[in-house]
Amino acid sequence: MPRPPARAAARPPRRHRFGQHFLAAAWSERVLKAIAPEAGDVFLEVGPGRGELTLPLARTGVPILAVEIDRDLSAGLAPRVPPNVTLLTGDILSLDVIPYLGGLQPQRPAEMTPGKSPVRRVRVVGNLPYNISSPLLFWLIERARKDAAFADATVMLQREVADRLVARPGTKDYGVLTVLLRRQAEVIKVLDLPPAAFTPPPKVRSSLVRLTFHEATPRVPDEARFAAMVKGLFSQRRKMLSNAIKRFDPVLGPLALTRSGFDGHRRPETLQLEELARLAELLAGTPETRVL
Repeated sequence: MPRPPARAAARPPRRHRFGQHFLAAAWSERVLKAIAPEAGDVFLEVGPGRGELTLPLARTGVPILAVEIDRDLSAGLAPRVPPNVTLLTGDILSLDVIPYLGGLQPQRPAEMTPGKSPVRRVRVVGNLPYNISSPLLFWLIERARKDAAFADATVMLQREVADRLVARPGTKDYGVLTVLLRRQAEVIKVLDLPPAAFTPPPKVRSSLVRLTFHEATPRVPDEARFAAMVKGLFSQRRKMLSNAIKRFDPVLGPLALTRSGFDGHRRPETLQLEELARLAELLAGTPETRVL
């Protein structure tokens, strides 16, 4: 049997189960410009695919840790990447990437004063498959909360998900992901991408979003309970707040609502981030806010 041509071996077939839509070359430079790599930057790329973003980013000289779950895509990309790219095959959600990132050293510009080094930032980039975008965003929230691992993340998402990240209270897109992410990051939509920006074109539109991470604000007494409260309230987002909080905590819920001074006829979906944090404090029964 004749061997397949080298070009075919370098372009593995798309796997539908991974939700793969590869960035078109004409858009790679626009995305790279929006990322704006600088001296001192170290990059974690999620889902490099065939290298559409990896290779242009690598040409700037920055060190990159690229994590690809598809073994065939990883094997096809491996011989094409330069030495400043470290390619791992595996699931980003289960791999411990921090030790690998710790071994990557940023560029030192030739014109920099001897003895000085650029400020090191670890940044995340990626064309996120639609089927892992929400789990990956929650993973980023967890990493930001636990060890402040990343300075920012510039990622391509389905437009519907991007709209949720920048949604305002009281709108249909405002929800659990909005609240939990906005406690950890400033979120801006950088660029909209049409279906033609990808191969094959998806049936939906996409957006490039930048998340700039910071210390969790406002503070809450218990992160896990705050998340549980938010999920509980937004599962009844259009019910009256008095009913929703009673269902979450039948004992402390009504007392916390009374102490807060919030109108119990409001809907949970109208609560600002600061108001949700206030309820969490009252439910926790801290000395300053104890309701019993």
